[in-house]
Amino acid sequence: MTWFEAVFVLLAGMGAGTINAVVGSGTLLTFPALLAIGVPPVLANVSNTVGLAPGAAAGAIGYRRELEGQRGRMLRLVPASVIGGILGGVLLLTTPDSAFHAVVPVLILLGCLLVALQPWLSKWISAPSHLHRGAWWVIPAVFATGVYGGYFGAAQGVLLMAVLGLGMDSNLQRMNGLKNVLATAVNTVAAILFVIVHDIDWLVAVLIAVGSTIGGFLGARYGRRLPPIALRALIVCIGVVAIVTMVF
Repeated sequence: MTWFEAVFVLLAGMGAGTINAVVGSGTLLTFPALLAIGVPPVLANVSNTVGLAPGAAAGAIGYRRELEGQRGRMLRLVPASVIGGILGGVLLLTTPDSAFHAVVPVLILLGCLLVALQPWLSKWISAPSHLHRGAWWVIPAVFATGVYGGYFGAAQGVLLMAVLGLGMDSNLQRMNGLKNVLATAVNTVAAILFVIVHDIDWLVAVLIAVGSTIGGFLGARYGRRLPPIALRALIVCIGVVAIVTMVF
């Protein structure tokens, strides 16, 4: 890896950490960046997951004030995220590389669509007041999102925000804090699994970890000031580039 490529990956990690803390689609920055410097897709995915785990934790810590009073919710939902993340990681490791090559462009497209449609999804985030503990389907939906996150993870946070917003009564910032905790749980267990049983490009993982940790704290503190339209446009454009790179 050249110095230019190392700086490129570090900056992609910072951007991903910032975006994950605020929106939750940072993989659409780092995964295409790794493909661009020649890292094979599956190795890029597992190394990216390992690198983004510290950044997800930084975002959760940055939102600790919004997490006050949500201990009960975390105790109910984190186990679903953990189990889902493990299952998603196992699926990634046990399915052929050809399946990953075929599925991931579709997942990236889904992530891009979710990011692009987020303003409309946000309008639906208005759960009835009696859903403080959450609708019955929230736990299985969080589990399913965890499976997705353990397998690939692009726009996992957008999915979680939709689930929490539709199924629970809370304001957006508190849901964002809870989303960061659940995403941290998924990324952490998937990362541990990958470290144990799969090769990791440790230089890539460390660069993303450093960048995403810085970005996670920046996102929690300043990310709310980012222009949402420009941010979504950037993410969608990068996602399209990734799809073209993998397909062609």
